[in-house]
Amino acid sequence: MILREFIYFNNKSAEMTDDNRYLSDNDTSVIGNDDVRKTRLTLKMLKELRLAGEAREKEYKEEMGLVRKMYAVPPPQPT
Repeated sequence: MILREFIYFNNKSAEMTDDNRYLSDNDTSVIGNDDVRKTRLTLKMLKELRLAGEAREKEYKEEMGLVRKMYAVPPPQPT
């Protein structure tokens, strides 16, 4: 996983803040070598995955908007 999926730099307040994609309090899924049972996805887990995916898509669209501005063809100069 990418580190920025857990923590990101907030440009507005210049601080490291949580992105609400990962909640460490809910992470009880430590699997040992002797655990052979399959883990089951609950509706809550699926919701968290969906929200993380939506946040990732939103972030990607914002980044692509900036990239389009950076590499856009400059307007013609009036002569």
